[in-house]
Amino acid sequence: MNDVVFQPAVRQLALLSTGAISVEELAEAHIHQIERLNPKLNALVDFDPNRVRVQARQLNEMRGARGALFGLPVTVKSSIATAGYRCEIGSLLHQDEIPREDAVVVSRLRAAGALILGTTNCPEFLMAYETANLLHGRTANPWDLERTPGGSSGGESAAIAAGMSAAGLGSDSGGSVRVPAHFTGICSLKPTPGRIPARGHLPPCVGPFSVLGAIGPMARTMEDVMLLFRTLAGQDAIDPVSPPVVLREPGLDELRRNTIGFFEEDGLTPVTPETRAAVHAAANALREAGFRVQPFRPRTLEPLRKLWWKLFVQCGAMFYAPAIAGKEQQLSPIFNEFLRIAEATPQFTAAQLLNAWAELDLLRAKALEEMQAHPVLLCPVASIPAFRHGERQWTVEGRTVDYLDAVRHTQWFNTLAAPAAVVPVGRSPEGLPIGVQIVARPFEDETALGIAGIVDNAFGYRVPPLANHS
Repeated sequence: MNDVVFQPAVRQLALLSTGAISVEELAEAHIHQIERLNPKLNALVDFDPNRVRVQARQLNEMRGARGALFGLPVTVKSSIATAGYRCEIGSLLHQDEIPREDAVVVSRLRAAGALILGTTNCPEFLMAYETANLLHGRTANPWDLERTPGGSSGGESAAIAAGMSAAGLGSDSGGSVRVPAHFTGICSLKPTPGRIPARGHLPPCVGPFSVLGAIGPMARTMEDVMLLFRTLAGQDAIDPVSPPVVLREPGLDELRRNTIGFFEEDGLTPVTPETRAAVHAAANALREAGFRVQPFRPRTLEPLRKLWWKLFVQCGAMFYAPAIAGKEQQLSPIFNEFLRIAEATPQFTAAQLLNAWAELDLLRAKALEEMQAHPVLLCPVASIPAFRHGERQWTVEGRTVDYLDAVRHTQWFNTLAAPAAVVPVGRSPEGLPIGVQIVARPFEDETALGIAGIVDNAFGYRVPPLANHS
């Protein structure tokens, strides 16, 4: 029974549908895993086993048609409104806040029959690649407790990697579902903004964050990520950036019509040898599956990163300024670190902000033109695997790599508003997971998912050592 928590979500659903396991039994297996590991990992911040049991009984007593996720135990990042659960965005300024209404995506989870285990930890206001805050403390990586599971969806990734959750929801404006997936050895998708509605995310995905930000599914296999995407995607008629895009199911022949361009690094920031090896291994797996895979690196990467910095770091600090004014003593070290980074750059003038906004459209057009011959990209997720808590600088290939530069690989595709999937492929010398990133053009989410699924089938999830101990 303990092993069932490591099964893919689709396998858990199959066991439920055949009656091989009951909703209550599957819930109990996850409760046991959470009670065993959460004291070490600190991934879930609002978990009540009795509430889970009540949900399981209610689901079991349901009559009539059952949804695609019926009985599946899932978690939700504590920045996505989940009625009845603490959604505090990791901040003392939001302590004990419990939404009365679900985010659209959480409503869809419930309508599909998912069983919500609880909400998961994140850095304060989501502005870090490490999950820690004054409200709930820091979250550890199940591969090594001295290392971070990443951020800002670090609690979510740690819970899923450790078998405490079958799948779940994170959000991503600068790599926040992709870096944690890479650090913990699971799969994720940052969708095209709006394909999965973001209404109900805290803070709202508005202004530049309507382009940068998206709610994304996370799971141990790409097949599970696909299942969540299919179940949760679809237009939200009240969300102005949610498009009426019909779900597609491209077959292998259609996927193979996409020439894949791969690159090991951007020519500015080095990556570890094992990261290079993971990209090559994924490229070889795709070649063996019949794809054209060619070396190709877009010239727009660094302009995209610089624009991301303006819109995420500078605009982000400007957005938060009114909310934190006079409350600086209550802010966590990790959020103060973000503010110091932002303050190192002069604040935007109105003219600079307007120019950045115009540049966003012009630069995206240039990047999409570059991708015409290579509509799918394969590249690293980060320069390094999971780092130790508090580390902010590393030596890679004899050169110094700073904090935000080490994760620049995800930032490009937030600026582009492109779908980007992450799959575990390699291992570091310490045995830490290393993922790769598969990117498609905006609204071609199904292409990214389908090709990422082929890579996942060639490599795939492994149970972290900590989680595997009985």
